[in-house]
Amino acid sequence: MPTIALVDDDRNILTSVSIALEAEGYRIQTYTDGAAALEGLAKDPPDIAIFDIKMPRMDGMELLRRLRQKSDMPVIFLTSKDEEIDELFGLKMGADDYIRKPFSQRLLVERVRAVLRRAAPRDQAAPRENETSRVLERGFLKMDPERHTSMWRNEPVTLTVTEFLILQALAMRPGVVKSRNALMDAAYDDQIYVDDRTIDSHIKRLRKKFKAVDDNFDMIETLYGVGYRFKEA
Repeated sequence: MPTIALVDDDRNILTSVSIALEAEGYRIQTYTDGAAALEGLAKDPPDIAIFDIKMPRMDGMELLRRLRQKSDMPVIFLTSKDEEIDELFGLKMGADDYIRKPFSQRLLVERVRAVLRRAAPRDQAAPRENETSRVLERGFLKMDPERHTSMWRNEPVTLTVTEFLILQALAMRPGVVKSRNALMDAAYDDQIYVDDRTIDSHIKRLRKKFKAVDDNFDMIETLYGVGYRFKEA
């Protein structure tokens, strides 16, 4: 079973969440602050990490920022109800999902399963369409779902699982507008609700990553009030 890293300064949460996830068969690593977690994650990378946002020494935002410099490991944020702005920043920085405290253990387990399913290699997870198992080429864009790699003008662009699935959904049908709901369906499990701003945050991050490779990148178009589309070549 996959390994999960839990990072939270609340030992009660660490204990209760560890028990719930271990009961599902997962191997658990725990850390009580971001600085210790950053070192531990580098030495023994898990399959997925769950970060609290408010922590001493190094908060979850800074931990994610530093982690994303070297890794696209799936990350779920734990946030308090009054931390909506932090949620948006976290998604822009590359978090794959977030859960608001207080939360049920069952919800957390289902969210973990959903993110791991999205992160699974395509030969282990059932593809949504037959096309998703093949290399996708659209002009200068090249995406390989089985290897989870993307290229623009022969330069690699590292994407999180969610970013990859959103871009793939757009690029599969250039010129066709995808609503935010359609992109949610492509990137998230059916039982997970995310709002429109979550998709917008992922789109902004996608554009930023491709512009870092090519400043003239403009292939993802916004149709205000409708959704997004991948520009036809």
